[in-house]
This record gives sequence, structure tokens and C-alpha cells, in this order.
Amino acid sequence: MSRSSPRPFGAPAAGRYWGVRASFSLRRLASLAFVAPLLVYLVAFYAYPLYRNLDLSLRDYTVRSFVQGNAPYSGWDNFSTVLHDPTFGPALRNTMVFTFVSIVFQYAAGLALAVFFNRHFRLAATLRALFLIPWLLPLIVSASTWSWMFNSESGVVNYGLHLVGVDPVGWLTSPDWALTSVIVANIWIGIPFNLVILYSGLQNIPAELYEAASLDGAGAWQQFRRITFPLLRPVSAITLLLGLVYTLKVFDLIWIMTKGGPGDSSSTLATWSYQLGFGTLLPKFGPGAAVGNILILIALVFGLLYIRVQRRQEA
Repeated sequence: MSRSSPRPFGAPAAGRYWGVRASFSLRRLASLAFVAPLLVYLVAFYAYPLYRNLDLSLRDYTVRSFVQGNAPYSGWDNFSTVLHDPTFGPALRNTMVFTFVSIVFQYAAGLALAVFFNRHFRLAATLRALFLIPWLLPLIVSASTWSWMFNSESGVVNYGLHLVGVDPVGWLTSPDWALTSVIVANIWIGIPFNLVILYSGLQNIPAELYEAASLDGAGAWQQFRRITFPLLRPVSAITLLLGLVYTLKVFDLIWIMTKGGPGDSSSTLATWSYQLGFGTLLPKFGPGAAVGNILILIALVFGLLYIRVQRRQEA
């Protein structure tokens, strides 16, 4: 009987090695295939627009050069022009006032409603769903509705003031009231978001803590101050930071209601950027993009703050 030739040394180990390597390569390709749509989306709708906006702010674009793509490089001249523009100060101030007043009242009202609905009374779910309507409506519908309500001549707000003997107010036409009007509308729109997030946070607080506090004689205010508010602090931080980033870039509500006017009384960085780039017959693409980049930088700072707070909570 002839004896078979011996198997080469190391052949089984090498076969297993190449098999494992091929399997790893297939898994890696499958992972990249799943991630590819997300990468394409991020590049097409985030990275490239940001790059184009930065390029616009660093070049002297006109309508012709915008089409032909041969605008000369101007460096930081557009940013200097924007920072020295008389509109920059009022727009920045209005942005800060609009943002901080909105989120403070949105959070306060949302927290009060969340605590109210946390009692689980009859029809609580129905009423909570009705409070979500402002959040579900398209912004153009909400802005148009508030524009009608604040109309100086036929608005329901001035009609109510007339019934109690108060003179009509130019809510959208007076420089003293235009910013207040858009803030009120934005607060109304943002309350449901705060309600939903804070209500979810309240659901995670153990009911045993309230029962123990009641046995110790703590009242409703003491329970809120000693239990609810401290334990809700992580959720509150996330809610405020998300509201801050979102409110900084509100544009459509203000543009539909006042277009940033009268004058610059309700103009923010978002509306001013649009007005520079698209709101005139001779658009200023470079300065408009520069204002947009300043707004992006402000939002980025608060976005990084949000990420830091979230990581600290997860640690």
C-alpha cells in the first residue's frame, strides 16, 4: 500500500488565517455599505453646504461671479464689513433677547404643564395631546395665524383690548412691539417641546420618593423644590440647550410676521443673513454668508456645550 504524501507544515493554520481575514473583510464591506447612505447624506446636505457658505464669505461674489464661479478672494473683508455694519449690533442684541426670553418662558411653562399632567387625572392624556398641536402645525401656518391675531386693524388681540377699553397696539408695525410679538409667537410654538421632554423626565422619578416625603410632612412646594427639580436637572439641561440651539436659528417665523422690521426692531442674525443674500435686488452674497457663519459659530459653541453635558451625564 502506497503511503500518501505528508501535508505541508502550517497549511491548516494558514487556511484558517485566510478564511478569518476574508470573513473580516466581508463584514467590513457590509458595515461600510450600511454606513454609506448616511455618509452621502452628511456630505451632500451638511459638509458641502458648509463649505460653500464658508467659500461665499471669503470671496467677493456678485450675481455674475456667483453663476460663473470666478469670484476674487477677499479674505476676511466680508466679516469686517458685517461687524462694522450699523445693523450688526441691533441684530445681535435682538437674537440674544429673542433666544433667551423664549427659552426661559418656554421652559417655565413646559415645566409647569409637565408637573400638572404628571398627576394622572382623567382626560390628562387627551389634554396633553391637545397641547402638542402648536408643535405639530407647520411653522408657516403658525406664523400666519399669529400675524392675523396681531393685525393692527382686524386682529383678535386688538379687538380684545378694545372690549376692555384699551387703545389698539401696532403689534407688528411698531418698533416697540414687533420683537415682543414674535417672541410671544415663538414661546407658544416651543412650549409643547419642553412639555414632552420634561414630562418624560418626570416619569423616571420614583413615586416612592414622593410618598416618603408626604409621610415626612413635606408639602407640594417642598416636594418640587427638594425632589422634582433636583432630579429633573439633567433633563432640564438637555432641554434648555436644545431649545437654545434651535431658537438661535429661527427664521421663518420672524420673516413671515415682520420680515425683521419695522426698521431693524425685530431683525436677528438669521433674518439679516437672508436679507443680505436674497432680500434685495443687488444681493450681497459674501456679507450674507459671513453673518450665517457667525450664527453657525454661536450655535456650534452651544452644541459642543450640549455634547459635553450629555457625556458628563452618561459618565
